[in-house]
Amino acid sequence: MARKQFDLIVFDWDGTLMDSTSTIVRCIQAAARDLGLPIPDKSAASYVIGLGLQDAMQAAIPDVDPKYYPRIVERYRHHYLGQDKDLTLFEGVPEMLADLSQQGYFLAVATGKSRVGLNRAMNTTGLLSMFDASRCADETFSKPHPAMLQELTRELGQDMHRTLMIGDTTHDLQMAINAGAAGVAVEFGAHPPQQLQTLSPLYSARSIRELHQWLCDHA
Repeated sequence: MARKQFDLIVFDWDGTLMDSTSTIVRCIQAAARDLGLPIPDKSAASYVIGLGLQDAMQAAIPDVDPKYYPRIVERYRHHYLGQDKDLTLFEGVPEMLADLSQQGYFLAVATGKSRVGLNRAMNTTGLLSMFDASRCADETFSKPHPAMLQELTRELGQDMHRTLMIGDTTHDLQMAINAGAAGVAVEFGAHPPQQLQTLSPLYSARSIRELHQWLCDHA
């Protein structure tokens, strides 16, 4: 049996494992509307997904008085918390993770969500026990800074060159590049495929099924 190329597989959460992109976009737009601020279009709101909340709001709704950003975050959380219990995983995610775990990979999450938000999502979906470690944007530097991957590899005793980051945004792929890890893109999340391709991922999957098959064949 051929030796595996990777030992640690790190997943983004929103738009990669969970089908939450359109909900996040609507909640960002609703937060701006609540405060009478310019409402970002779908493209601008999608682009910031994966960043820490404060960074995301500053990028999606620029050029407003900085005092507004904590209030925008509060309004975003208000809207998101009313809907997140209805969000679902992409089809095939639990089966893929169970298979990868059985094959002996270390599995982790690196996300722009808060720790409270990630724990709630993991508990709701029953995935908490699937992962060996996780990092959130309110615990360390936000993507695309390499800190999340650096901390995860340290915690799990893994080699960065044998670590794979999988995500739906250029922030995920740029973090992998910055850290010296490999990157794989998924095309069903926040950033369009042509944007993802500018960062030359090893592979770009159009579905969880495609991603699962590629990981079995190549990872």
